[in-house]
Amino acid sequence: MKKVLFFTFLGLIAFKSFSQNPTTLIPNTYDTRVITTGVPFLMIASDARAGGMGEQGVATSPDAYSQQWNPSKYTFIEKQMGVGVSYTPYLSQLVNDIALMNLTFYNRFSENSAWAFGLKYFSLGDIEFTEQVGNDIVSQGIERPNELAIDASYILRLTERYSMGVTGRFLSSNLKIPSEGVDAKAASSFAVDVSGYYQTEEIAYDNFDGRWRAGFAVTNIGPPISYDESLGDEYDSFLPTNLRLGAGFDFIFDAYSKLSVAGEVNKLLVPTPPIRGVEREYVDNNDNGVYDENTDDLGDVVNDDVIISGMDDNVSFVSGMFQSFYDAPGGFSEELRELTWALGAEYWYMDSFAVRAGYFSEAEDKGSRKFFTLGAGFTYNVIKVDLSYLFSASKVRNPLENTLRFSLTLNFGEEYDEY
Repeated sequence: MKKVLFFTFLGLIAFKSFSQNPTTLIPNTYDTRVITTGVPFLMIASDARAGGMGEQGVATSPDAYSQQWNPSKYTFIEKQMGVGVSYTPYLSQLVNDIALMNLTFYNRFSENSAWAFGLKYFSLGDIEFTEQVGNDIVSQGIERPNELAIDASYILRLTERYSMGVTGRFLSSNLKIPSEGVDAKAASSFAVDVSGYYQTEEIAYDNFDGRWRAGFAVTNIGPPISYDESLGDEYDSFLPTNLRLGAGFDFIFDAYSKLSVAGEVNKLLVPTPPIRGVEREYVDNNDNGVYDENTDDLGDVVNDDVIISGMDDNVSFVSGMFQSFYDAPGGFSEELRELTWALGAEYWYMDSFAVRAGYFSEAEDKGSRKFFTLGAGFTYNVIKVDLSYLFSASKVRNPLENTLRFSLTLNFGEEYDEY
């Protein structure tokens, strides 16, 4: 794997440089203010069922992978216990050794209570280091950068139709390349999630029965992660704290067929980068001591002391969560563009075979992710297998484009009757 791919991931950490040429402070009008965070692998949909429904899951029916989307759904799941394993290739069009792996286990140990465990491992592949000694190329070893998340949830059913859950999470991001004089230990942090889920009883309509669902989840609430403690707190990266809101409805046509539709809205609870003053760098092409007009370049230096528009994003993670609702330099219209949304549908026949489709949308100046998804699944006895595929609908290539995601689930134990 080429080194350039690894350093692309290290771009999560923003460093500031300084120019020695004469400068003038001007507004940085070129900033699209895309919100970046540390450990972004937490936001990747790791299971194929959600991947086939537009990468959503906060208000879909419960399954083994609810740990990522909304653990509160576990107290409505029909099987007592289950194990889910998934594999998601990443950047598969460029390399073959970057992937996200996920393991989930849940246990609904009573009518109103459940707990769950999750493990996410993001491998960035092998990076081989070499050095030229004379005319020989000498291998210096292989590094395997990776990121890891371990979490556990407890869920309690507060009423007959509503449940809430809390999740604790440990994070490790081992992206540094060891070298002489450089501390290469993994960066780490912790986070908590809070979630809720509501599901109605089966309701009789004129030509079909139906069921409503709704859910919310605030995920990855925790202190920023520090990739280099020597740089100071202002260079720490916010965790991808995120708010999910969703709703869905089941069309139950008969004992054999069911169609579920769902929609979801997401908002990163991370401060929007403000428009700051940048220094314009003047160029002397002739080396005559006179700086040429109309040949100036936009420099990289950012003056932290001058904010042209917006709010200071060097705040605590708690303040940043609240500030994220009103700090966009473009006002309310820009705040709305920071929302992503997804729609999805799932059709089950005889609870044995499913087909899925979905769509995901993000504003162009906030990341420009737009894609369609397709998926399928089948169940045999205690085994469930899901597949999904993604088609990009944006000019920006999606890392998961033309990638087949795979999930395997084993459900066992007692059966709970929810209907």
